[in-house]
Parts: sequence; C-alpha cells; structure tokens
Amino acid sequence: MAVGDEGVGEQVRRYRTARRMSQRALGAQVGVTSGFLSQLETGRANASVATLRRLADALGVSLGDLVAPGPVPAGRVVRARHRRRFSASGGMVKWFLTEPPHGHVEMYAVTIEPGGSTGPRQYRHGDSEEVILVTRGHVHVELGDEAYELGTGDSIVFASSTPHRVANTADEGAELVWVNSPPTPE
Repeated sequence: MAVGDEGVGEQVRRYRTARRMSQRALGAQVGVTSGFLSQLETGRANASVATLRRLADALGVSLGDLVAPGPVPAGRVVRARHRRRFSASGGMVKWFLTEPPHGHVEMYAVTIEPGGSTGPRQYRHGDSEEVILVTRGHVHVELGDEAYELGTGDSIVFASSTPHRVANTADEGAELVWVNSPPTPE
C-alpha cells in the first residue's frame, strides 16, 4: 500500500523544517535517502505506510499528522500525565519534559531518592552544556576534582564532557530540572 500526494510530502517538509532537520539527517534516521525525501516532499514520489510510520516517529508526530493537511504547530505540549519516564539508576528517575526530535534543548524533571545518584562513578558524554536547577531538596554535584552542595533554588552549569556525578546525600528526596543543550546521548 502506498500513500502519495503533495499534501503528505508537504507535511513531511513542514515538520522536518520546523524541527530544523536536514533531509539527510531525517533520511538517515528513517532509513531512506535524502533524494527520496526530496522527491516525496515535492510530490514526485510515494511513500509506503511503513515508511510514513517511520517518518512520523522520527519527527515526533502521529501518522495522522502527516496525512492530514494543516499548519505545523509552533509548540509541542508534553502533558504531565503523558511524560515518558526513564529510571536512570538506583533511586533516580527522569521524566522527559521535551519530546524527540529535540531541537537545541532537552529537558528532564528528575527525582532522586535519599542515597540515590547518577551512578557510582563520574561519567561524561558528548560536547554540550548542562544546567541543573534544584527545585526541592539538596544534592551533591561532583565535577572532576571539584564538589558542590546545591540546595533548593540553586543551579549549576557545566560541560557534559566534564566528568560528573550527582547524588542525593540528604535525608529527603530531591527534585531537579536538568537541561542538555544541545541534546547528547547519555
């Protein structure tokens, strides 16, 4: 089964450009060539339903969003009850505040139970900037040979390439907003 008309291709282009993705980047994520995407976006090629599903997933939209003509929304709402959850390590949980595909910012709401942490050792990843804002409680942040104690309302910014570890050494749970810009794999 193939789906093809200028409306579908135009929607793919609208969502792709709204997410600041190149045809090459989207094609690599979906498993098609940038040439095929160019032809799809200009109405000169058809896409199978399977390909459209992969495109929708990569663009962070539903299949219906691609086949229904209309404007691309300026914002993407993530409802609290629908946040994706990621249990990072013992005593730490991240909830995604942004949905893929990410532009230049990836945000999490994080809870760390007493004694919980990002892991037993410092780690590093990517080459982005990270910001942590403590919204409740206290955390111990290690950056290489330096250590910081942060309380409610305190924030810290650092390069993700710096070895780091965050731990809750207090007797109560901690809540954080954690931002990576640009997003990096962990």
